[in-house]
Amino acid sequence: MVVSVVQHDVDVLVIGAGQAGLSSAYFLRRAGFAPETGYLVLDGAPRPGGAWQYRWPTLTLGDVHGIYHLPDLELTARGMNRPASEVIPAYFADYEAEFELPVRRPVQVNSVSYGQDQRLLVDSTAGEFAARAVINATGTWGHPFLPHYPGQETFAGRQLHTVNYRGPEEFGGKRVVVVGGGTSAVQLLIEVAAVAASTTWVTRRPPIFSDDMFNQERGRAAVALVDKAVRAGLPPASVVSVTGLTRTLAVREAQANGVLDRLPMFERITPDGVTWADGTHQEADIIFWNTGWRAALDHLRPLRLRGPGGGIVMDGTRVVAEPRLHLVGYGPSASTVGANRAGRAAVHEIRQLLDAQRELTA
Repeated sequence: MVVSVVQHDVDVLVIGAGQAGLSSAYFLRRAGFAPETGYLVLDGAPRPGGAWQYRWPTLTLGDVHGIYHLPDLELTARGMNRPASEVIPAYFADYEAEFELPVRRPVQVNSVSYGQDQRLLVDSTAGEFAARAVINATGTWGHPFLPHYPGQETFAGRQLHTVNYRGPEEFGGKRVVVVGGGTSAVQLLIEVAAVAASTTWVTRRPPIFSDDMFNQERGRAAVALVDKAVRAGLPPASVVSVTGLTRTLAVREAQANGVLDRLPMFERITPDGVTWADGTHQEADIIFWNTGWRAALDHLRPLRLRGPGGGIVMDGTRVVAEPRLHLVGYGPSASTVGANRAGRAAVHEIRQLLDAQRELTA
């Protein structure tokens, strides 16, 4: 279907309706921005829930690491043993309805570029929008990272990323190489090991396990280090690289059973498996890449924001090179509690920016 291009004027356009986008929309509403003309949310997903709607069904709410409620509406006990892909989208849908947030979906944003009259021009499948400020809250789920290794294209088995995982059943009786050292890699390795013929775990760095449960102190330490990186224009690091992996009961059992015996990264991929530099070879039917994500920012490319370090220089949520643009859910705010705080901070700065613009033109 061809969509006619129609110009829409809006003060603040929010891109994405996950935790970061909904938090930002809430604070825009509370700051007095009118729906549709004052602020509007464009979401590429077919229904409420952000990335949560795509999570694997075996991930229950009780398994989720550090989930936090949205502002002014508690995430009450909705069944800790129910799939997070059901619970969180239902909660987000209730939130949108409770605060009457103007969310349009599914709308894909193609690009953000420089417009006229102090506007940013947002091109989308719903037409073009001219915005005085943009809050980008697109997260990472839509941009999975898949590293390349020599011989990868020759592998005769199956290769998949975390985003393609739908449950352990499809790994039954298979020889599986699991790649990645994050929380998702460990959780899914444990699931797959229960049904696979064999599993081999490989990571770039030796994993660091912690007996301390994730708490506010560890969270603040992680945020501080990530914030330091983005202020220097570097790509944000993963939380696990700062906090380590929590040694839960399931992890302890897996360690005792040898499931989490880790090997260093292989050197190349062959048609029937993977091979290390010393010639050691492991046959495999499946290579399961749990190698994380990168920020989904391709639509911002026309703004030319990336610096020599490959990242975007930030001051809080504000892009230093373009103060009309805020990245919420990026870098230090890439967590549920961080997204809430970042949404509030972004709206406060945008309010000041727009007020100053109006004074200059009055």
